[in-house]
This record gives sequence, C-alpha cells and structure tokens, in this order.
Amino acid sequence: MSWRRGVSRGIAVGLVVAALGAATIGSASAARRGDDVDTAVTKLVTEGGFPGAVAYYREDDRVRRYTAGVADTATGEPAMAWQRFRIASNTKAFVATVVLQLAGEQRLSLDDSVERWLPGVVRGPGYEASRITVRQLLNHTGGVHDPDQVSLLYPYFHGHRDFVYTPDEVIRRSLVTPPSFAPGAGVSYSNTGYLLLGKVIERVTGHDVVREIRQRLLMPLGLWHTAFPTTSPYLTGPHLHGYDLKGEDLTTFSPSYDWTAGAMVSTVDDLATFHRALLAGRLLRPAEQATLRQLVPNDEGGAYGAGIETFDLPCGTVWGNTGAGPGFYSVSMSSADGRRQVVLVVTVYDLAADAAHAPKVVPSSPLPAVQAALCG
Repeated sequence: MSWRRGVSRGIAVGLVVAALGAATIGSASAARRGDDVDTAVTKLVTEGGFPGAVAYYREDDRVRRYTAGVADTATGEPAMAWQRFRIASNTKAFVATVVLQLAGEQRLSLDDSVERWLPGVVRGPGYEASRITVRQLLNHTGGVHDPDQVSLLYPYFHGHRDFVYTPDEVIRRSLVTPPSFAPGAGVSYSNTGYLLLGKVIERVTGHDVVREIRQRLLMPLGLWHTAFPTTSPYLTGPHLHGYDLKGEDLTTFSPSYDWTAGAMVSTVDDLATFHRALLAGRLLRPAEQATLRQLVPNDEGGAYGAGIETFDLPCGTVWGNTGAGPGFYSVSMSSADGRRQVVLVVTVYDLAADAAHAPKVVPSSPLPAVQAALCG
C-alpha cells in the first residue's frame, strides 16, 4: 500500500538515513560481498524483528539468493526465494513503462492533458484537468491529491479484508480535497495519479490494463510468477505471509484500493528481471528511456523519474523502486552503472500504524542489507 507519501517514498528515505550508520563494508571480493549480504539479511530476522526476509543479489552476471526466517509463522514453513509477495508501489514502474511505450508508438503524447483522455473524470475543488499532463502524472508533479487513508482502509481493518473498491471510487474520494499545488508547480508523491494513468492506458488501447501489462511486459520477459490481481484478497501459489507489528497476518487483503498504484504480486527474481531490463533500456525506445530517467528532485533527498525513483547511499545514487503494502516492505534497486542489483523483501509492514501516522511501521530498518549489496 502506498497511499501516504511516507509509505512509498518518505519511508524509504527515512530507512536509508537510519541505515547510513550501519557498518561500512569497504572493498572486498564478490564472494565476501555476498557473505556480507547474507549476514545482513539474516540479521533482519535474528536481530531486526522480521519473521522472514528474502533477497536477490546480482553483481554483473553472478546471482545469489538469500533467505532467513519463515514464510508463515503459523506453520513454520521456511522463507524461500521463489515465494510471491505483494510488491506495492513497485507496480508503478510497470504502469509507467506501458505509458512510455504508448508514447513511443505515438498513440499518446506525454504532454496530453488528463482531460484529453479522461474527459470529466478529474473534477473537484481547484482541479483543472486541462492543465494536468500525462508527464506530470508520471513524475508526481501534477498536484493530484490522495484520499484520506484512515477512511479508505476502514473496511479492511473492521472485518472486511475482501472489500472491493473501484478505481473510480478511489479517484472520487481523492478529489474531494484540493490539489497539493498547481500542475507543475511542485512535487508530491501521488498514488491517485497512477490510478489515472491506468485509466489512460485503458482509454488509449481499448484494453484492460492488466492485459496490456501482461502482453507487453510479463510475457516477453518470462515473468511467469508475476501477476496483477485486482480484487481477490488471496495470494496464490507459494507465497510469503506478511504481518503487522503485533504479528497479525495481513496476507489476505484485497488489492483493489491500490490497482495501478500498487496491486501487483511478484517474486524477487521476476522483479529483478523486470528492473534490469527497464534500466538497461531494453523495454523503451531511446527518447522514452531518456524520459524515464529525467529526474525531478523531491524534498526527501532523492528524486522521481517516470515511475522510478532514486536515492543516495554513501557509494552513490541508486535507481529503482520501493514498495510498502499490508505486511510487506520491498526494495528493488540497482547501482547507477547497473553492475549491482538487489531486490529485498521483509515481511512486516504495519498499514494501520501508517494510517495513524505512527512513527514506527516496521520493526527495524531493512536498508543495511541494501547497502551491503550496493555499497560493498
């Protein structure tokens, strides 16, 4: 889930800051770096308070996978690298890629207004849909507000984990609050903006957005363990379980509220394959690849591209996405040169605590493992 800025972007930066005091890995052999990643992942469970942690680590073409803890606290099933989890805002990179592909095919322009493709949809106090562009939705500069998180999540935490929202309803609830700023006059993480992009994809193509993502990305890349559920609250096949800070299992949770802002499910290997192809330029034409990497600085110490984000570690800027949803927090990041890559998932994210703006939503920072992989 990613309905407050702190959930997707701010929490990532805050955890990075917390991680900067972690032990410096220093120069080491690839084998030693792998050992350091293994140690860091294990500590997330033995010392960090997470029931389970799974990581994919690549240096050049050498790949290692690390697991610690359990996939299910009720059964004691061990965490495994092939188990699925909810990738939350990592979904945005898939959605943005389809939008950029459509721009490369000249089926839309990134400077088209939202009103051009979704006439009458963006209506609310202070909104001027004719001034909000597709490009601004992609890089979070459109000013589109998100809904109140407490009221949005109320059904899920009061006995209705299978509650289904339509994207139109979430958008409507978002627009009752005036925009964060005039289009292009600021930057603020907007999940509602990505719901609008999902609807733009459907309007341009005439097809369901799930079909477009499957045919354009999942099938060509062989991402057979990645899926885009829209209403079902269940994770199917081998999967990790996700928890809140009190240990309540949040795995059963309808993703309908998040749709194209964060409903997808994947594995560490599939997510790594997608991000490697995207950042290497294998999914987009050169002009759209340049757009993907055009950065807009935010006030959290990082920057947003088109569906991706960056933040700075001691060893330099890293590129990719973060995702926080009910029970899961994940990081999928690569070094600027693409030589190193890590995808990490830990199995606690307290969505209710986040909705209440509580200072703690995970038991400890998962970022030392990311730093071990990318800065070793």
